[in-house]
Amino acid sequence: MIRRERRSLGFIVGVILVTLFAVLCIVPLVYMILVSFADTTTMYIRWEDIKLFDFFNYRYLFENRNFGRPILNSLIVVVISVIAVDLLSCSMAYGFAKKPIPGKKGLFNLVLATMMIPTQVVFISLYVMMRQWHLLNTYIALVIPLIGAFGVFMMRQFIQGVANDFVEAAQIDGCSEFVIYTRIVLPMVKPARITLAIFTFNSAWNALLWPLIAATKNEMQTLTVATSSLTSYFATNYGPPMAAATLSFLVPFILYCLMQKQFVEGIALGGVKG
Repeated sequence: MIRRERRSLGFIVGVILVTLFAVLCIVPLVYMILVSFADTTTMYIRWEDIKLFDFFNYRYLFENRNFGRPILNSLIVVVISVIAVDLLSCSMAYGFAKKPIPGKKGLFNLVLATMMIPTQVVFISLYVMMRQWHLLNTYIALVIPLIGAFGVFMMRQFIQGVANDFVEAAQIDGCSEFVIYTRIVLPMVKPARITLAIFTFNSAWNALLWPLIAATKNEMQTLTVATSSLTSYFATNYGPPMAAATLSFLVPFILYCLMQKQFVEGIALGGVKG
């Protein structure tokens, strides 16, 4: 009986702590959504200032600030980034994990070393390169910084877990290297690829500093840059920025809800593989 009471007490305390943590996470989101339906120049709002289901701030974004183009730009950057990171990371990881490349250990360590360098450090040299190659204000310039060593490292850990017996059996059957890679290896690491796609999506969707540098034309602004332009040093109506922030939040949230199972599975497998 005493053990049951202790377990019950521990369970109740756990539920209370989880509930408090959930409330702390949800309250800022709820406040952001409420302010997006208000017309106020202060962050302290009253209930009478909130006009639910009156989308005047959202209409302002699309009618006066042309927010459709930044959303489209962000979606294009996200799609290109996810595809590019998936192709390059998986192919490089397959080579590092399964192919007898001379000196691949040192080369892999060199790739990992780039993860220690903050991305902001290389922005100056990257900007000079993009300007010399006439790639500023293009989607390519916005995508390049998103391709890094993290995806290679992550996918290598998963591909190493693919048993060599499958690869050797396919080679005995006469399968080409391309078939082994696309028909055997990639399907077996699908949860990891989905997880990497979600990480890449979040990085591309929320990027601010580099798009602010590389996209100087209004028609090439991403959603984060367009949202930052809604604030002012003097007086700010917090309704439109919060409406823009709500739009920025909805897309990743919907993506996570649709792919929650695969995301959790990929994280769990990554923890098991180390």
